[in-house]
Amino acid sequence: MSGSGGSIDTGTSGGRGRLGSVLSGLAVAVGCVLFLGGFAWGAVQYKPYTVPTDSMTPTIKAGERVLAQRIDGGEVHRGDVVVFKDALWGDSPMVKRVIGIGGDKVACCDAQGRLTVNGKPVEEPYLQDTKRASPVAFSSTVPQGQLFLLGDERTNSMDSRVHLTDADHGSVPRSAVSARVDAIAWPMGGMLERPAGFASMSGGISQPGPLRLVVWALVAGVVLIVGGSLYGPLSRLFGRKKPAPRAG
Repeated sequence: MSGSGGSIDTGTSGGRGRLGSVLSGLAVAVGCVLFLGGFAWGAVQYKPYTVPTDSMTPTIKAGERVLAQRIDGGEVHRGDVVVFKDALWGDSPMVKRVIGIGGDKVACCDAQGRLTVNGKPVEEPYLQDTKRASPVAFSSTVPQGQLFLLGDERTNSMDSRVHLTDADHGSVPRSAVSARVDAIAWPMGGMLERPAGFASMSGGISQPGPLRLVVWALVAGVVLIVGGSLYGPLSRLFGRKKPAPRAG
């Protein structure tokens, strides 16, 4: 039996403290796994690239840094914005939009000034000039295994239109593609939308890469690491008890 004014320590507060310490340590461990795993996943899937020209304006402006998912040329769909390198086009990687794939007949323009693919008009809301898809008329049938590429700033983009007299009628091989742009990283521009104008064509449009999942893994990892690390200091700060007043 305790003396007058005494109390019995049941150990409940100590148990809660030990449980909290275990959970905070677990949160930090899981957070590290998510953060490091997300970082490694992103590094394997994506590569940064700085767009050197304004040929993709307004979608991507000159000097902006994009995140491009590493893909095989066989995964490319119409409407994708891709990073590629072709000796006939120059020595540096370029960024253009895929308009046609092997077997397509790409032409411009119809009576409403729209681009057509296999005779079907394509709505292109991403263009700098939405009144006419190209200031110059053109027509080309894309060879099998090739891609027809245009910039979104059609008035000054050096793209497939200026290579129409080449052996491949302005197209580049699928193997020239090394990545597909998923997002503008800097300045923060968010994910690139897949153009709906190509969705009803054979093969449809591509699906976004795992960038959103990578970002969520990184954010969740940081939150868990910070939250778990702060548990100890905060519990000590708020767990302090005021001294009991003296009797008498």
